[in-house]
Amino acid sequence: MNQIALNLIAISIFAMTVTTILGPLIHLSPAVPAIATFAVLGIATIDTFTWQGRGGTILLDWLANFSPAHRVRVARHEAGHFLVAQQLGIPVTSYTLTAWEAFRQGQVGQGGVQFDTQELDTQLQTGKLSVQWVDRYCAVWMAGGVAETLAYDSAEGGADDVQKLRMTLAQLRLPNAEIQQKERWASLQAKNLLEQNQEAYEALVTAMEERKPIEECRQLLKENLTVN
Repeated sequence: MNQIALNLIAISIFAMTVTTILGPLIHLSPAVPAIATFAVLGIATIDTFTWQGRGGTILLDWLANFSPAHRVRVARHEAGHFLVAQQLGIPVTSYTLTAWEAFRQGQVGQGGVQFDTQELDTQLQTGKLSVQWVDRYCAVWMAGGVAETLAYDSAEGGADDVQKLRMTLAQLRLPNAEIQQKERWASLQAKNLLEQNQEAYEALVTAMEERKPIEECRQLLKENLTVN
């Protein structure tokens, strides 16, 4: 089972334990928490094996998005990916900011910026991966967490991005020390690009929060990005 399903199961067991203890005090039938727990466990199991955990992801993401601060943070994270990709010549094909939006587009996970990775995939398959393309994608993957850190002094998202970076570099059979070095370098490059284009970045955050079309977001950046 995925982590979200396990979390739901843990919560349901905790809730059943509490209601079992407090039930007699509030005249609650023991059958109520038992039925509720059975229902949650059943839903979590079906979600894991039938929908690959998407239901739990959408539910938790929906609850989190009641917070305006969370919604802004997600937009800032994804705008970081978007801007750095555009600056480094990696086409952005779409973006989503919630798990529900991602689900509607046939994507797995909580949403995010989607890139055209055809060139990278082709090079990985042929075993002829150029250093230039690796460095570009590494910077793009790190840009979301870097954008969060610049705004909030910490990053809540980005674990999946770091995993993608490390898995890609591991395919090149690089030693751990070199992988860590490239990770730091990619973060620094992303930071420099975001700081050099702060005005364009802020405009992009607003555009993405308003769910502007992808072409409009691209055009906005073309008009405001600093040329390297």
